[in-house]
Amino acid sequence: MRGIVPAHPIDLVDLTGRKIALDAYNAMYQFMAKIRQPDGSPLMTTWGEITSVHSGIFYRTANLLAIGMIPVYVFDGEPPAFKSATIAEREERRREARELWLEAREAGNLEEARKYAQQAGWLTEDMVADAKEILRLMGVPVVQAPSEGEAQAAHMADRGDVWAAGSQDYDSLLFGAPRLVRNLTLSGRRKLPGRKEYAEISPEVIELGEVLSSLGITREQLVVVGLLVGTDYNPGGIKGIGPKRAVQLVKRAGTLEGVLREVGWPFDVDPTELLEFFLNPPVTDDYEVGLSPPSEEDLLKFMVEGHQFSESRVSKTLAMVREAYKRLRSAGGLEEWL
Repeated sequence: MRGIVPAHPIDLVDLTGRKIALDAYNAMYQFMAKIRQPDGSPLMTTWGEITSVHSGIFYRTANLLAIGMIPVYVFDGEPPAFKSATIAEREERRREARELWLEAREAGNLEEARKYAQQAGWLTEDMVADAKEILRLMGVPVVQAPSEGEAQAAHMADRGDVWAAGSQDYDSLLFGAPRLVRNLTLSGRRKLPGRKEYAEISPEVIELGEVLSSLGITREQLVVVGLLVGTDYNPGGIKGIGPKRAVQLVKRAGTLEGVLREVGWPFDVDPTELLEFFLNPPVTDDYEVGLSPPSEEDLLKFMVEGHQFSESRVSKTLAMVREAYKRLRSAGGLEEWL
């Protein structure tokens, strides 16, 4: 969708006082990819427990709280049946990347090792459970989606319970998020693929209404555009169709049926089922989006004794979070967080 979607850079301070529903799995995979040693090895304890997710969830969330943003982490539930092929393909790619990472590390090629290592990590049930526990101890709301976290976040934004959905994936717009914020759980620079150059990463906001207006299409037609260029359920899209051509096809044919009469559908999954899933996904209204005071002593013990994090750094970060609460109380705005 990049190239046809108008995005506007924003500063993190612009999100002060805003509630953002973050796609938790999206964020955790970013932490798994980025928080690594020079040879690609993930952060881990002396007994071999990978703690890259723990680090990212704790420190990045603390930074967001410190600027006055209210993160609401939304966790995936049961994936739809038609996502099984995508999940299997991703697992196979991660296995292949792990083999290439180990080979590059053995050869002493650190640049290649780190590149493949970033593609090799996957989440375990223990990592997800620990992430939820860290957030609970920080007082940060956790929402369990019945199915896709992006769909639940979009629903919460559409209801006005949060200001925006936060994710790297444009699928959030297809699910109807009126506002999408990208690059919230990333910071600094990103190495450009295959080049010895870096690009600065900064948050950006995308408004669904502006997207539809600029393209001259409806939300349903935007979903069709997404299906043509590729989603989580039909990765890669239809060969030879990029975003601009997809918009042209949709505007000319009008409907999914009309478009597919022209270009066909090479995937096993039923396209009408995908369209319906994006327009009416399984979601819940049973959630809370308010913050609670952190359980500092328990959190310090969990991070330091349980997962070998630096006591001084964790304590310093907890002090930063504590100050965020104090600033809200002094401003009389704590009730907006609770």
